[in-house]
Amino acid sequence: MAPTEAEQHPRRVVALAAHDASGRLTPVRISRRDTGDDDVAIQILYCGICHSDLHTIRNEWRNALYPVVPGHEITGLVTEVGKNVKKFNVGNKVGVGCMVNTCQSCESCEEGLENYCSKIVLTYNSQDKDGSSTYGGYSDMVVVNERFVIKFPDGMPLDKGAPLLCAGITVYTPMKYHGLNEPGKHIGVIGLGGLGHVAVKFAKAFGMKVTVISTSPEKREEAVERLGADAFVVSSDANQMKLGCSFKALSVVEYLAARGTMHGIINTASASMTMYPYVLLLKPRGKIILLGLPEKPLQVSAYSLAAGGKTMAGSCMGSIRDTQEMIDFAAEHGLTADIELVGAKDVNEAIERLAKGEVKYRFVMDVGKTLNAA
Repeated sequence: MAPTEAEQHPRRVVALAAHDASGRLTPVRISRRDTGDDDVAIQILYCGICHSDLHTIRNEWRNALYPVVPGHEITGLVTEVGKNVKKFNVGNKVGVGCMVNTCQSCESCEEGLENYCSKIVLTYNSQDKDGSSTYGGYSDMVVVNERFVIKFPDGMPLDKGAPLLCAGITVYTPMKYHGLNEPGKHIGVIGLGGLGHVAVKFAKAFGMKVTVISTSPEKREEAVERLGADAFVVSSDANQMKLGCSFKALSVVEYLAARGTMHGIINTASASMTMYPYVLLLKPRGKIILLGLPEKPLQVSAYSLAAGGKTMAGSCMGSIRDTQEMIDFAAEHGLTADIELVGAKDVNEAIERLAKGEVKYRFVMDVGKTLNAA
């Protein structure tokens, strides 16, 4: 007789799970596998609350495998290592991001770009190679193959560093691979939220000129005075940006002054929009990199791209190699996410606030101190 899942995964741990499209999280017990020869067991101390968590637990992407234990911005301490593990020791500060397994043999994996593996196993709401469901970081421990564990430098805090495992690597990767990390270049950042505020920080650490493009005029002072952006453009109406009419005078002046000046734009927004006015902000051969995932198709003028030799591309997460590089770079430059720390009992309220955009800029759950009391 084949072993049951409980027999295959005998370790029972506390977690928060959603059981239907209401997305409400409640305490449950889940199974974790024993620590294998190539595995690292991690006591979870913090877990970021990502917008992807919200989409998944509410089944907005129509792919929820209930019960869903979300969380792919996991940080904590190593409690056990398998006999073949070389990179980690008990007591190390570590993190786990968006994936926990891949085929490890395809072209993408062999090139060190396993984030594009067609058989990627996501940290939660996915099926691992042994057929078991993956459960994320809204739990008190996890067991992960050492290939997919990130070592945290001593200077990187586990709470403020947790969102970098998703938001940080998601903006770092396109900057690196599209040449948007060179000192003196001008980059635009569409949206000043969880990804956008980290994009500004990385761009400034690279020595770039940064213009924030936002639908929220009230974020001007935050972007420029606190985060260090060099300029701010209001984009509350794409048609107004295109035509230069019905705008507040300052916004029109700023937009017109920015046209044709940017080497690249990182679009972190998930809203459906026309891209034409943003393409006009680019220099010839400039690039727009799409990170947000709107429900409806984006609109773009083919001529506006072709006439300037401009590029529109997408980017998804980042490789393990690049994630480690990103964390090390962030630690070196004192770069972290801006977070609001919440307890496990407050996670459902935090999810509701996240849906309304009422957070600056990322929620992080204090798993270690609060989960068992939820």
